[in-house]
Amino acid sequence: MSARENILARIRAAQGRNGPPDAHERAVVAAHLGAHPGGPRPQQAADAVAGFKSWALKLSTTVAEVAGMAGVPLAIAKYLEQNQLPKTAVCWPEFFELEWQAAGIKIESRAAEGSDLVGITGAFCAIAETGTLLTLSGPRTPATTSLLPETHIAVVRASRLVRSMEDAWELLRAEQGVNFMPRAANFISGPSRTADIEQTLVLGAHGPYRVHIVLVGDSAAS
Repeated sequence: MSARENILARIRAAQGRNGPPDAHERAVVAAHLGAHPGGPRPQQAADAVAGFKSWALKLSTTVAEVAGMAGVPLAIAKYLEQNQLPKTAVCWPEFFELEWQAAGIKIESRAAEGSDLVGITGAFCAIAETGTLLTLSGPRTPATTSLLPETHIAVVRASRLVRSMEDAWELLRAEQGVNFMPRAANFISGPSRTADIEQTLVLGAHGPYRVHIVLVGDSAAS
């Protein structure tokens, strides 16, 4: 008997079950996993947008709001000016046609490289419960744009705001399908940080020093 089999056998014995699981037990487990039943959840803010902003700020993420996509370039230009950051950035293709030149920003649509200081991305969705962004890797959504630059700016439509982590996974399964999941799903909760060394908090240890979200109120939030 392998170590794994020994451990599983001891667990089953503690549960009062003898021998390996039969076909009925396996079918019950498969049905449970396929149903994705929801578990208990903590009480959440009635206003999902306010809850998301509150949690994002606690994570050292800054948030700006605009009425529509047309206001994104100017909002980002204002953020860059306030933080004395360069007005040069790389972005995901979906944002390349915005009026960046009018806002004084030089933009390139490509995956980020080590020398890029500002990366602009979207998000598959945002999670109000934790102030978290969910991004999916893909040809038009390169992960490097949020991971390599010192400053990550995410453009998030209010219609893509969900209340909980469970809701985010449910949306992913509904829109991507279980057979077409992305290679990577990244949950971004504020700037990169670590307190491994003498419990001293250091930002930017494994990724961006700054995370800024432009929340686009183009539709009611979930």
